Formats: sequence, structure tokens, C-alpha cells
Amino acid sequence: MRHDDQPLSNGVRAILTNFVDQIPKIMFGLERLEFIANIINEQSEDVRQALKKKLDSFLSRMHLKEASDIDIGGAGCDGKIWYRVYGVKQPDLELRTYTLDETDLLILNILTKKDQEYLFKHRYVDFSYTIHRNDKRTRFRATAYFELNHLGLNMRLIPNQIRPFKDLQLHDEVTRLLSLKYVKRGLVLITGITGSGKSCTLDTIIDANNRTADAHIVIISNPVEYVHDSQRSIVRHREVGRDVLTFKDGTIQSLRQDPDIIVLGEVRDPDTIATVLEVADSGHKVFTTLHTSSTTESIDRILGETVPNEQSRIRERLADVLICVISQKLIPNLDGKLTLAKEVLVATPAIKTAIRNNHTDEIYQLIYQSTQQGMITMEQDLVNLVRGQKISYQEAYSNANHKKRFEELMKYYKP
Repeated sequence: MRHDDQPLSNGVRAILTNFVDQIPKIMFGLERLEFIANIINEQSEDVRQALKKKLDSFLSRMHLKEASDIDIGGAGCDGKIWYRVYGVKQPDLELRTYTLDETDLLILNILTKKDQEYLFKHRYVDFSYTIHRNDKRTRFRATAYFELNHLGLNMRLIPNQIRPFKDLQLHDEVTRLLSLKYVKRGLVLITGITGSGKSCTLDTIIDANNRTADAHIVIISNPVEYVHDSQRSIVRHREVGRDVLTFKDGTIQSLRQDPDIIVLGEVRDPDTIATVLEVADSGHKVFTTLHTSSTTESIDRILGETVPNEQSRIRERLADVLICVISQKLIPNLDGKLTLAKEVLVATPAIKTAIRNNHTDEIYQLIYQSTQQGMITMEQDLVNLVRGQKISYQEAYSNANHKKRFEELMKYYKP
């Protein structure tokens, strides 16, 4: 018997079969999905809850499998429910398969009418989702999107517990820079590719400030992920699309809310980047993330997003406000789990001068030579992880940004 062959599942299968039978065979694409949404929206609360419980059961299995992500629907899933466990994505063969129409129904059922309208207009929608399991609330960051005229869904589990700050293993100087107690203004960037744990690191830093500073923290995110309980600080959460229209609007509005720390889930466009730099320059501490794989690339990305006639001004302002950049990766370790590897840049006078003079090619070497000030290159950290028998040489080499430099370092550090 498959895992989901239960009485509830039998009822859900009947509901799904009944719905699918109502869909005209000659209807395709957007028209077909809008038809399905109309069927869903007309159903009773009991029917919708039964369908929701079915999807929620897939999410509950994430705890058992120790999965970080789930994928449902669309041609790519081939009818299966897929999970990412310690970086590896595979289908769950204990669960039965679902047709494209069935997964379309399950996905549309958990969306509000407003989210459905946004999805049909923009062909994707980002949203947050919550389930209750064993009297505990579990939140997910979700995105639904079109794939070959049907819907795909990815959900990422937002951990209920925050990683302890000490697990970041940051230099004492960097720890002081991240703390509002020691540095009141400026910009901190947390960067990395998708799935690198940027949000978790950002939440860890927010939590540390929440527990140590008498302050007001405003978080603007899309969607809101981990919800922080106010400790010594007041912590407010504003979700883009629900509580505020855009990241830029939320940033500007926050200035009238007496904040000490402003947190943006991500900066994605030139206007928001310029606004963030202006806010940091006005005397506030700003934390945000960028989708880049190294500290130097992060600086180049900010400058590259700026129109040419504004680059000189943006470069000067970035040099003024930048405090620290942490670029990170999650790497499979020897225990079959994931280990954090990081590159840390501290905005010393030498780094600021390199930014002002547009000599970002000098920054990597400055980081390499400045370990006493809390800096470390990704390659140095990877070598440390290999030496500490946390990760394999091959994994370290694969994740190195500068592979020749990594090989050179390993020549000195081999046992």
C-alpha cells in the first residue's frame, strides 16, 4: 500500500476525478486553467479543505525526509512529487502519481483569488504558505508558475528554528560590524546563488540583533519567510504585494516608521539599489541579499545595474556606506549533509578606495591578505573545510570560484 492510500486520499481522488471530468477536452492553456480556478472557487469549504489537506500531507513529509524543497506539477515532474534532501532532488516513489490536471487543481486550490489573477496575468506568483502540524506552525516560501500550459509549484521549507549565530563562525571583528550595538549605520550584503542559505544567515543576524539591541527592526520581503517574535527589539514584517506594493516603496515608507534596522529580502533592480544606498547613507543600518556567487561579483553587480551616467555617484555612495559582504555556499559534506562555506569582505579603507577608483579587480587580493581583519576568500575557507575533514577535496574544488588559487592553497595545506 502506498503512503497516501488512506481513506482521506480515496475521497480526494474522487473529488479530483469529478473535477477533471468537468474540464472540456478541447480547452487548453490559460483558458483551461481559468476554467479549473472557477470550479475550485465555487466549491464548499469542506471540499477545499480536503484538497488542501492532501497537498499539506506532501509538505508534512518534508519533516520526515529532512527535505528543504518540494516540487509538484508540470510536465517536468512526470506526475511525481519531488523532494530536495541535502542538496539532492529526487522523486518520492512511495507516493502515487498525479495527472497534470490533478496537480493544477491542487495548486490552484491553495491560491487566493488575488493570487490566481496575478498568476494568470504574469504567468507566476510568489506567496507564503503555512500549515499546522503537531500544534506547530510551519511556513513555506512558494512560487507557482506556468510550464507547457500547466502549473508547477516549488515550496521551500522555512525552518522553525534559527541557526545559532556562533555556527556562522565569523571573526570577532565581523560580529561587531553586524551588531547594531557597535555599528549604527551602513549596508551589509548577504549573497549567494539560489539554495545557498542566504535567508537563513540573514535571519540568524536579525535574531542576534533582536536579542541584544533595544531597537526597531523593519523587514520587507517577498514573501515573508521566518517570522521573528519581538525580543528586545520591535520586529515588524511587511510582505511585498500584501502589505506594501514594492521593495522600493517599503524602503521609503520605513523611513517614516522610526527604524534602526531595515531588512530587505533582496535587491533586484536599479531603483531599489539606489534607494537602499540612500537609506544607508541617511544613518540607518540596512541588511539585504543579492543573487551573486562572490563578494567581488556583488560589488560589480550593484555597479553594473546602474546606468552609466550614475555609476560614479553610486560607486562613491557604495564606498561610503558598505560595511560588510558575506558570500556563501552550502556544500555536501562527508556526513551526507550540508556545510556552510563563505567568503567575507570587510569594507576597510583599502577596500573603499578600490571601489571608488573602480579597481574591483584588486579586491580579491585585499581579502586574501586581510585575515586578521576578519576577511577570508571562498578558497581559503574551502581549504579549511577540507583540512578539517568536513568536505571532500572534489567538492571543494567544484565549488571554488578561483580553482587555480584553490589548488595553489592546497599545495601548502595538504597533510
